[in-house]
Amino acid sequence: MTTRKWKLTSKDVEEPMSEDALNTLEEIKVAITYGEVVGLPTETVYGLAGDATNSEAIHKIFVAKGRPGDNPLIVHIHDKKQMEAFVGPVHENVKKLMDKFWPGPISFILPLKGDYIASNVVAELDSIAVRMPSHPAGRKVLQYVDIPLAAPSANLSGKPSPTKFEHVYDDLEGKIYGVIESEPAEYGLESTVLDCTQFPYRIARPGSISITELREVLKEDIERHQDTTERPISPGMKYKHYAPRQPLTVFFGQVNSGLKAFSYDKNKKNGVIAPETMREYIDEDVTFVSLCKDEYSYREASKNLYAALRFMDSSDVEQIFIYGFDVNDETEALMNRIYKATGSTVIKG
Repeated sequence: MTTRKWKLTSKDVEEPMSEDALNTLEEIKVAITYGEVVGLPTETVYGLAGDATNSEAIHKIFVAKGRPGDNPLIVHIHDKKQMEAFVGPVHENVKKLMDKFWPGPISFILPLKGDYIASNVVAELDSIAVRMPSHPAGRKVLQYVDIPLAAPSANLSGKPSPTKFEHVYDDLEGKIYGVIESEPAEYGLESTVLDCTQFPYRIARPGSISITELREVLKEDIERHQDTTERPISPGMKYKHYAPRQPLTVFFGQVNSGLKAFSYDKNKKNGVIAPETMREYIDEDVTFVSLCKDEYSYREASKNLYAALRFMDSSDVEQIFIYGFDVNDETEALMNRIYKATGSTVIKG
């Protein structure tokens, strides 16, 4: 299969749209309507989108990614009215959160209603995760296609998530029908997932919207994320994720400590991912990737994390060390992804 490339930027979808943009949207709609899957830009990471009502299309997503079948998918919509076909009653508190944060980087796990959504989207669960992306080009596709789209991250399962068109094409060329070339993801980490099927509500996966921001809206308790090995109700809960092929170790300490913070094998080719302020303290023969300006540039680090991991994954380094940030509300999602990439919370320091 030759994977199609479509160019559709935020500027392209501004009204009035050009004939080229409309033709591109029509091509994408036809492909999705006929059960194909495409790389879709969102503000978090690129998604691999398919018709959420078509079990064969969803099967193609799992096959292309090599994704375990018990790992449910998030359904993407452009209008809350679309949920009426597949979501049970939504509590007023959830509506408040949707009004505040949608469109944006948060998904809500809600009671599933009926059989409108293909069963393999939800991995046979009685709940469903739903979100409304804010990326202008991604939203325009959702509006134009006008059906719910299931869209996990558009990467090979277990590998670092894609934040750019090139990442998707490198991973899935020849495995999917097409990829939309657009602006890189604004946030760089997957959405916050809030489980609203229990009370208090619980963060099933941390993301850019923090527990503090959620509590400010509801003025009541919300439980923090806890890793689990049980059957996952949200992506990112059970399996090792976001990992390069090389061993990855997290290290903590002062920025000026460099690799002296722990012992490492100098007979191997080493790589370090860390704030730019640490570069001068790293040995010259070590491959260094700047993650952000300094140890307080959390948003920048989140946006750049997957691109840094992908760079190392494609390099000749044999082991990677990544800087560990102090854990707080602003870094919870970032450190969650870093720990997932190591496959363990065991660290060196």
